[in-house]
Amino acid sequence: MHAFSLAGAFLQGAGGSAGYLAWAPLILIFAIFYFLLILPQQRKQKQWKSMLGQLKTGDRVTTSGGIRGTIVALRDDNLHLRVPPDNIRLEVARSAVVSVTTGEEPAKT
Repeated sequence: MHAFSLAGAFLQGAGGSAGYLAWAPLILIFAIFYFLLILPQQRKQKQWKSMLGQLKTGDRVTTSGGIRGTIVALRDDNLHLRVPPDNIRLEVARSAVVSVTTGEEPAKT
């Protein structure tokens, strides 16, 4: 019985090193996903939060709903936009802003 248990321990040891080798592709795939998908998304999220923190009156913004306007007032979680051509004043959530547009007003047609 002693020789049998020794053979079993030998086979178990050989399988243990093969077990690490079996996990290597999974770890490699996770690393690729992290560097190609997760890390860039975290950077983009950080830039977006920074952009929201730097909003000020007079900035031209575009919301996630496609509304473009100029900020006329800032509140805690909301901001007021003046939307051309009739200068309608809208209140939108600050988190709805997706981009800040720099430059002059677009030409009216």
